[in-house]
Amino acid sequence: MRKPVFMSGEEAAGMIESGTTIATIGMTLVSASETILKALEKRFLETGEPRNLTLMHSCGQSDRDRGIQHFAHEGMLGRIIGGHWGLQPKIMKLISENKLLAYNFPQGQFAQLYRSMAGGEPGKITKVGLGTFIDPRNEGGKMNERTKEAPDLIDVVEIGGEEYLRYQPIPMDYCIIRGTRIDENGNLSTEEEAMSLEVFSAVMACRKFGGKVIAQAKYKVKAGSIHCKQVTIPGVFIDAAVICPEPEADHRQTHSFAFHPAYCGDIRTPEEADETLPLTVRKVIGRRAMMELGKNDILNVGTGIPNDVVGPIIAEEGISDEVTITVESGVYGGVPMGGIDFGIAKNNFALVRHDDQFDFYNGQGVDVTFMGAGQVDEDGSVNATRLGPNPTGAGGFIDITTNAKHVVFCSTFTGKGLECSFEGGKVTILKEGALIKFVNRLQQVSYNGLIARKKGQNMHYVTERAVFELTENGLLLTEIAKGIDLQTQILDLMEFKPLISENLKTIDPVIYRQDGPFGLKGMLR
Repeated sequence: MRKPVFMSGEEAAGMIESGTTIATIGMTLVSASETILKALEKRFLETGEPRNLTLMHSCGQSDRDRGIQHFAHEGMLGRIIGGHWGLQPKIMKLISENKLLAYNFPQGQFAQLYRSMAGGEPGKITKVGLGTFIDPRNEGGKMNERTKEAPDLIDVVEIGGEEYLRYQPIPMDYCIIRGTRIDENGNLSTEEEAMSLEVFSAVMACRKFGGKVIAQAKYKVKAGSIHCKQVTIPGVFIDAAVICPEPEADHRQTHSFAFHPAYCGDIRTPEEADETLPLTVRKVIGRRAMMELGKNDILNVGTGIPNDVVGPIIAEEGISDEVTITVESGVYGGVPMGGIDFGIAKNNFALVRHDDQFDFYNGQGVDVTFMGAGQVDEDGSVNATRLGPNPTGAGGFIDITTNAKHVVFCSTFTGKGLECSFEGGKVTILKEGALIKFVNRLQQVSYNGLIARKKGQNMHYVTERAVFELTENGLLLTEIAKGIDLQTQILDLMEFKPLISENLKTIDPVIYRQDGPFGLKGMLR
């Protein structure tokens, strides 16, 4: 029987040769193979090797300090092909300073590209990304000036008279994965991981191209002691295995804790009173956005405001049995964590594979998705992927918004310094934000409002003071908050004049209620 070689992190790092392509599997800090990645960084800093690596990763894999941040050294990386860099400031800096080639793929297409590669297909063929900055007729997912002259990794193909994008296969030399237990024959389980991810697909893609698989595990156990149904990766596909010597530091379940059984489904915990969110501008926006929900809706929660508030509001309003919350990592139900711990949830009733989850988003599509937004134009197009010099990337944003039945963007009306109060059921602007968000020209097109209008997609844009709806003629202002002046506090702070509803309504002041539920359960359509 073929078995992996057990070795130290330093020995595993020594396997990596300059000029090769590495795929790392993880999300935020979940499943980050820190023992191996730290050793790889140490080797580069001490010897200058390996150099000119290509790093490929389907989603953001860092907590600002760890994860793929270990690759963030000039010369170590020559090219990065990734899904998201919002929590990777050092990598964003390298990209913005043109220190490496940088390509961005939508997260779900990337996760599923591994499946296409594993099966020897010509790439991942989909409509996801058409009309956005991913489209090669726009930017082709190229994230800096240096990459503009580099070869395209995405092309347009026509099938049955319709246009599709083809995400091209990327030959890989190494795949670095993580699990919980590994037996003497190399069979790897992942029962303590907070996500299922696309581990098997990536390993198969690596093997397809003749690459080597390196696995980090928390425990080494006797051969045959892992139940066959718990084996995520059979040992015959693993070349090298590293047992983490310091799990508390280098095999953490997520950023905030080394291990909590509720986040991998081993236990269910009671909802505690301190989980009730204080009334903030983010909660106000979340409350109004969630008024778009209907009974039995299956919803998705994106990063930013939605992931910070939607889960806690569902718990506070007691509607967990009325709707089903999902997260792109594969979570169903429960209370998702936000920020640096995005992608995990406690008390969820199901946790499916990351790449499988996007079959749902790309196919049937969620009933409602709540997403953040950085800029909006008069066509209803949105930029949520590049603001200023920072190339955060798409994550699952493009995948999910393309096919969702109803998209609800959640954002403050202005940015950078906005301060509000909500006394007396109205909005008072204490300090206006310095950044205009409703603009004539987007820095990058992450969501194409023109395409959405053609297919009749339902879309709302919710802020603390105004609500807009996407119509066939453009962006329509439908609601304004009590206490807000239409001209000076909305229109004068937009670079374009929106359509204004003849039946302009007042935002229901109940969303500004200070204490307790605001009655969402009775509002569900």
